[in-house]
Amino acid sequence: MTPGFYAARLSRPGAVLAPMAGYSDAPMRLLAAEQGALWTVSEMISARGLVLGNEGPDLSIGRPYPGEEGRVVQLYGAEAEILAEGSRRALAWFGAAAIDLNMGCPVPKIKGKGGACLLLTPEVAYTLVSAMRGAVPVDVSAKIRLGYDRVRAVEVAQGLEAAGVAVITVHGRTSVQRYSGQADWDAIAQVAAAVKIPVVGSGDITDLKALRQRQRSGVAAVMVGRGAVGNPWLFAQAAGSFEGEASDAMRAAAALRHAELNAEWYGERRGLLQMRKVLPAYFAHRPEWRERLVQFSTLEEVRRGLEHLLGPLPEPRTPGLSRVSA
Repeated sequence: MTPGFYAARLSRPGAVLAPMAGYSDAPMRLLAAEQGALWTVSEMISARGLVLGNEGPDLSIGRPYPGEEGRVVQLYGAEAEILAEGSRRALAWFGAAAIDLNMGCPVPKIKGKGGACLLLTPEVAYTLVSAMRGAVPVDVSAKIRLGYDRVRAVEVAQGLEAAGVAVITVHGRTSVQRYSGQADWDAIAQVAAAVKIPVVGSGDITDLKALRQRQRSGVAAVMVGRGAVGNPWLFAQAAGSFEGEASDAMRAAAALRHAELNAEWYGERRGLLQMRKVLPAYFAHRPEWRERLVQFSTLEEVRRGLEHLLGPLPEPRTPGLSRVSA
């Protein structure tokens, strides 16, 4: 793996799977990759946990599925030496195609430990990026918000560009906004126009209409988070390989396969418990089904339940996590 991963992936149109705690795990990354996601990003991982804690190569949120490619590992932290070593371990243990520095997480529990707090002291972030770049032979990127409590994204992006990041992802809200209000895509476009490196835009891409609109906003690509949960076809639509909307039968087949992948990755009991937050998203247009969908606890219950709603389902035609070839 050599620098240039992002440039190669951005040579074609498409969208990126966002890092989402509890969602962008191996099963969801596989489904997104199969639908043509430009790349996927792991759930956020503590660099300190990798270096000084109890995290190791078996960390499930870092571990790739067999044959996984195009997966970026996102780290958070606020210490240059720790992030440098964490980047080395993410590359060695998890086979990261690139390393992303989280500068946008607004969760209070990581305050002072990285995330959006770095937007208050961006000069610190620049030293972190430099240390990470010096530690690994792959691209380093950063994901930011418009600012912490005021908009200063152009200034921060220009500093990150000077520090050597290959790509900047901008979420169109400040940290104090968290996920309230509307993402400011005009501000994202201003960042894209102010730097020479690619900018990926993020925020409120929940359907095909929003995706098409944001693809025309001057960014190199768009990043999709919550809008991709239960809707992996959004990546195929972004890439231009699928038009129209998924039918209920397609949704049922994909939902069953997602459940099977979850059971394979986590074990059936844990995997199916986690699917209770995902299955209703496949049928968001059928709110009357929600109560039934969140009750399934085994794969057989998922299959029987979906068949009761929609009729016989096709057998899976794609390999599972343990059978994916490089």
